[in-house]
Amino acid sequence: QVQLVESGGGLVQAGASLRLSCAASGGTFSSSVMGWFRQAPGKVREFVAAISRGSASAVYEDSVKGRFLISRDNAKNTAYLQMNSLNPEDTAVYYCAARRSFLVTKSLSGYDDWGQGTQVTVSS
Repeated sequence: QVQLVESGGGLVQAGASLRLSCAASGGTFSSSVMGWFRQAPGKVREFVAAISRGSASAVYEDSVKGRFLISRDNAKNTAYLQMNSLNPEDTAVYYCAARRSFLVTKSLSGYDDWGQGTQVTVSS
């Protein structure tokens, strides 16, 4: 089991950037697909981005394509989500998740371990 801790959230104005980090411990980070999800108030948790174990491939939810960039540093056991051109619709709690498989998926049920989340609030 991998323990995940997110950081980097905050309150920003529309158009700003934030970089979220997800520090992993207690497992084999480099063997896990990593994903980012978010949950806005009153809404279901949704997929944002995922990256393969060796960073060869990444997938994104349509609304964040071209604005968000997922990356990872296996030497540091950390995944990142660079978020640019933020807008109020990006306001949510952001969660990172680890999947004990080499297959990248957008499905929440495909992830085994979850962090506690970090709040991102974008004001207009």
